[in-house]
Amino acid sequence: MPILTEFTLGEAIAVLTRTPATLDALLRGMPDIWVRRNEGGDTWSAFDIVGHLIFGDRTDWIPRLRIILESGEARPFDPFDRFAQFKESEGKSLEQLLDEFARLRRESLAALQALNLNDEDMARRGTHPALGVVTLSQLLAAWVGHDLTHLHQLSRVMAHQYRDAAGPWSAYLGVLHCAGHSD
Repeated sequence: MPILTEFTLGEAIAVLTRTPATLDALLRGMPDIWVRRNEGGDTWSAFDIVGHLIFGDRTDWIPRLRIILESGEARPFDPFDRFAQFKESEGKSLEQLLDEFARLRRESLAALQALNLNDEDMARRGTHPALGVVTLSQLLAAWVGHDLTHLHQLSRVMAHQYRDAAGPWSAYLGVLHCAGHSD
């Protein structure tokens, strides 16, 4: 099967739609060892990752899409606070975060689909504060990659909790040796 190299909105929505349910199935009702612990230092826990995804849906993907449609390259995107979840999630339970993420993602995807974007729209350009000129299709493809990056991160963080408990099998568990993106 060939690797997808061109962006297709329907294929992107197929992933974006499933992220909240994936998180919910994996995390809801889990003990704190799985949701509140991280990999040490300044790494993120599952709780932090869900909070980060919420903040992204609220302030990043659809707002930036609208900036592209309304202003093009003339107005750069607002900078994104990659650490806002620490304050935003304070005092909330994981269940509250999972529910909030599911609601926000439904709203984000409804807003996306209501725009009835076409190929011309996908080629429209905006300005990222660090990356420079980007297209709308690149923004949407990055949204998919962002979700998948954090699902990968989540599995790595969770596996880390049993790194020592797995004993010699740790040598065969690739997730324990991944030096992937942590934030």
